[in-house]
Amino acid sequence: MKNKRLKSLYEILAKHSGRDQSGHVAVRHQGGRQKRYYRLIDWRRDKVGVPSLVIAIEYDPNRSSDVALLQDQDGERRYILAPVGLTPGDVVDCGDRAEIKPGNCLKLAHMPVGTLVHCVEIKAGSGARMIRSAGTGAVILAKEGNRVQLKLPSGEIRLFSSQCRATVGQVGNIEWKNRIIGKAGTKRLMGIRPGVRGVAQNPRSHPHGGGEGRSGIGLPSPKSPWGKRTLGKKTRKRMKYSDAFIVQKRK
Repeated sequence: MKNKRLKSLYEILAKHSGRDQSGHVAVRHQGGRQKRYYRLIDWRRDKVGVPSLVIAIEYDPNRSSDVALLQDQDGERRYILAPVGLTPGDVVDCGDRAEIKPGNCLKLAHMPVGTLVHCVEIKAGSGARMIRSAGTGAVILAKEGNRVQLKLPSGEIRLFSSQCRATVGQVGNIEWKNRIIGKAGTKRLMGIRPGVRGVAQNPRSHPHGGGEGRSGIGLPSPKSPWGKRTLGKKTRKRMKYSDAFIVQKRK
């Protein structure tokens, strides 16, 4: 943070602690997080034909993956997600003529079938929206006219416009799930408060609460804290506008 150039790449991440606009708890078990600085990530990668030098690979507390600090030839610095195999000293590029190597950004139309990609746009020019978590990557399966088939990490096969941009490679920090938290205090610093079982609460706080001694959840089915049935209840909408682009569902 001592470098004045980097001040434009950081901003303080506001705390909401699960509260909505009226101050009521909309999402439970949140609060008490440490102060964080949000790294501004370049999701668009729209500086075409300007090679960038990878200065450093840094930890980002706001996401599961690491971030790579780039410096362009004109001196501007920016952050991108660090893919597997990207190291300080490498040069990355963006454009239709860029080489197929980790960190380079191209349109899907200019990538060969079988390429592993991440940070994929849903609409051309809107910036990366999909496949941004650590260890994830999509595979280009086929091309049909102005559409490209991608196999997503969930197993779903979906159509994308061939003009959408994507970054070559798999998102780095693959072993992030194996991190050992170690103690409850670390969770509190992450902004995660304790979750209490419904049967351990009193009957005014939860439908599962109350009773003498240990008690079950009751019949006919488990309830949410607000008395709604939860076992087997569907939470997804029947149809979405984007379902037309699904070639094969993840199930």
